[in-house]
Amino acid sequence: MSLRTRLSIATAAGLLAAAAAVTPAAAQDDWDPSGGNGNGNGGNGNSHHDPSGGNGGNGSGGNGNGSGGNGGNGNGGNGSGGNGHHDQRLYEGVVTADTLALRSAPNRGSQIIRFAHRGDVVKIFCKTGGETVQGNPLWYLLTDGTWAWGAARYIDNIGPAPRWC
Repeated sequence: MSLRTRLSIATAAGLLAAAAAVTPAAAQDDWDPSGGNGNGNGGNGNSHHDPSGGNGGNGSGGNGNGSGGNGGNGNGGNGSGGNGHHDQRLYEGVVTADTLALRSAPNRGSQIIRFAHRGDVVKIFCKTGGETVQGNPLWYLLTDGTWAWGAARYIDNIGPAPRWC
């Protein structure tokens, strides 16, 4: 193989690895930034004994995640999951462009996954910097069905600004 071919292959592999690093591996909305969850069956969370004297609590999950309390000099409390349909870890936005291409990476050269239309309310997981679109370098990672990146220039926040990825 020539040096040019090898460099092309290495560059393509690097770009693929970079795209894989910024794209979530599993498209689930149950990521917990605080760490522990109840088990995936919606039953009780794990109980643990604190050797310094207290017992950790059980997480009781309905259809949600429960996280146990911390043991100190006494017994920890119970966290409960519940059946809430509003996930407070997601933010919302409304599409302002007539048609917005949602992409596989935060740049205009990446693959188009789907389209959103003016007035569509979208769920935003987080924001990151990317290719500047009409003066705005921010991109939002959207979780509506298929995870995709949308230019923040064409999405107005509903409520607080999304967290950083």
